[in-house]
Amino acid sequence: MPDMDWNDLPAFLAIARIGRLTTAAQRLGIDHSTLSRRVSGLEAALGTRLFDRRSTGFVLTAAGERLLGDAERMESLAITMRAHLDEASHRVSGTVRLGTPEGFGTYFLAARLSEFVGAQPDLEIELVANPRSFSLSKREADLAVSMARPETGRLYARKLVDYALGIYASRAYRDARVAIGSVADLAGHRWVGYVEDLLWTSELNYLPQISSALHPGVRISNVITQLEAVRGGVGLGVLPHFMARNDPNLVPVLPEVRLVRSYWLIAHAETRDLLRVKLVTEFLTQQIAAAGEPFWMGA
Repeated sequence: MPDMDWNDLPAFLAIARIGRLTTAAQRLGIDHSTLSRRVSGLEAALGTRLFDRRSTGFVLTAAGERLLGDAERMESLAITMRAHLDEASHRVSGTVRLGTPEGFGTYFLAARLSEFVGAQPDLEIELVANPRSFSLSKREADLAVSMARPETGRLYARKLVDYALGIYASRAYRDARVAIGSVADLAGHRWVGYVEDLLWTSELNYLPQISSALHPGVRISNVITQLEAVRGGVGLGVLPHFMARNDPNLVPVLPEVRLVRSYWLIAHAETRDLLRVKLVTEFLTQQIAAAGEPFWMGA
């Protein structure tokens, strides 16, 4: 039985996380035949099959499932060792991938990154602003901003900020219709909402909290496109105040209807104390505090 090559573990992790040979090879920057040889070599060294090769992709066997946790811990240890060596040399470098909801990443964070990258020129930031949850154990992100606190996993989570949402319409839509005076009047209007089976968190299911009589006639998978649809006069929509209130084409409807949600910052327990991760965490905390409560809660 051949000796195990430790360099084959990243190949195993890439396929375990992605499930597709070609895509995993692209992620690692190698060709798919090389990746296939590495996984086969690891299986030969361990004397067991780690994946079932199916038409839909690679699926972990029971042995592969057992190896996955150990391989992830070794990966975390390697990341920590490298970071500690960098810190000992007073050098903060590398990459921090930050996953956020699209509204937070686009309307709050993106424009504020210039201050951070100016202060940390050797540290690279990858901002992934998508309507989805991120798996830190699969290294989809080093830090994640989420709308819900995770209930499982070796994760560290703390609340970043509460923020408020309200009902909005375009000025043209509002002016062309009878004034809305109460929640009961809302049922007679067209609504822009989420595609139900694409909701990545139940926190986005706003309309039942306002009234059980409300149902979206236009369903859109992300909040930025929803904002543009409301702005264009498609109908009423629930939007975060920090995104909508400064748009001259949007007006609040029934300002007394107010929903509150939270943003949570999530880090992997094994890497949250790395200096580069801590620097991004501190930057986010400072920027949220500097924006102030009226930014997040005011209409």
